[in-house]
Amino acid sequence: MMRNWTISVVLALFVAALALAAKDESVEQMKARFDSTRPDDQAVLGIQIARDQLRNADKLYIAGNGEQAGAAVDDIVTYSEKARDAATQSNKHLKNVEIDVRKIADKLRDIKRTLAFEDQPSLEKAISRLEEVRTTLLKAMFANDSKDKKGKK
Repeated sequence: MMRNWTISVVLALFVAALALAAKDESVEQMKARFDSTRPDDQAVLGIQIARDQLRNADKLYIAGNGEQAGAAVDDIVTYSEKARDAATQSNKHLKNVEIDVRKIADKLRDIKRTLAFEDQPSLEKAISRLEEVRTTLLKAMFANDSKDKKGKK
């Protein structure tokens, strides 16, 4: 009985350590392993990269590093699109990816309002592309719903 408890505790600590290690993983490390990740998991990883880059872009805009912030925004769009592609291909995580992309687009709108007028067009373009990602995801979700309903009749 005591041995089972000890094994359980060690296993729980191991899982917790893995979770912390994954959380501390840098954006560059996540980007490096994206292509080798299973397609089912690429949607989740792509959105994680996009969320982390959103935080980075926000900090960089505040610090006045518009060029670096622009590169982070490009990553946001790229990995949101990759997450969409993986989600629609695997038919998993569609709803979660759509929700996350909506939240990211909303935050970018908030950031855009704080920028000088001449810095806003690139962010507006990124927001527009994210809206296209959302539209594709919504179409995929509702196409699946209508197939399910037709199959039940």
